[in-house]
Amino acid sequence: MKKQIFIFIGCGLLLLLLVLSVLLDFNKENKNNKITLAEVAHTCFYAPQYVALEKGYFKEEGLDVELILTSGADKVSAALLSKDADIGLSGSEATIYVYNGGEKDYLKTFAQLTQKDGSFLVSRKKIDNFTVKDLKGKTIIGGRAGGMPVMTLKYALKQNGINPDKDVYVDTSIAFSAMSGAFIGGKGDIVSLFEPNALQLEKKGYGYVVASLGELGGIVPYTSYSARKSFIKENKDLIEKFTKAIQKGLDYVHNNSNQQVAKTIIKQFPDTSLDDLEEVIKRYRDIDAWPKTVKFSKKSFNHLQDIMIDNKDLEKKVPYSKLIYNE
Repeated sequence: MKKQIFIFIGCGLLLLLLVLSVLLDFNKENKNNKITLAEVAHTCFYAPQYVALEKGYFKEEGLDVELILTSGADKVSAALLSKDADIGLSGSEATIYVYNGGEKDYLKTFAQLTQKDGSFLVSRKKIDNFTVKDLKGKTIIGGRAGGMPVMTLKYALKQNGINPDKDVYVDTSIAFSAMSGAFIGGKGDIVSLFEPNALQLEKKGYGYVVASLGELGGIVPYTSYSARKSFIKENKDLIEKFTKAIQKGLDYVHNNSNQQVAKTIIKQFPDTSLDDLEEVIKRYRDIDAWPKTVKFSKKSFNHLQDIMIDNKDLEKKVPYSKLIYNE
């Protein structure tokens, strides 16, 4: 009788261990598929990413993505390095700054989301038949020094015959998230804003959209996804799935109308009307803001570094193989 009791207890313990093992594996799997994604701004410029969220492309890949706003590429980098975020979306220059800063577990870029500057120049005064020469003598609120927005602004100015150090004053003292408010408060003649902020400012009568920096500056590897080197090494499958979801988002944007894209991502912008959102999507499509592929090419990476060197924010180039993950 005692033997039977021991056998019964033993079987019970074995069954309990099996159940616990399954539960632990399940929790481990959930943890491995959970991604905290830090974005540098919440803008319609990132429409393919919001399409991936709203259409369930991440879920199709078995991923659970939590989106958090971390204003400023430097803050996105800090969130990644402190492990408060797993993947970051920001200006592509961020990885170079971290690498040159001597960080051992530095950041690597694995996918590109945008290929042009997504900001629009909003003028306090109406300028008919605008040309770049109209910027001479003006104060432009451009964003954080060393950030992609202000570097692209200066590059666009130079490409159009304007000396950013002499012909204009580019104000880099105002935080990215405060630029719109500063302009409304009376600072600057021109402000560089992403959508839907530029359109909202215009509709409220605070200024006039006079130009697209993306159109003025041309193809620039602008916004991309990065993660810690160790995170990528330990989660190659996850990175591949994430990249696939973003590619699906890009494909959707390229293959659907402005109205359909706007309807798909409207929940991401509850304070923006469907008509306004559709207009903004059209603005970005008109300047060819989104690449056809997530692949971050060597040519793009070198062009980015040329811009940084030209702006005196970089002394020498970092090898493509060091900071770009393409496997």
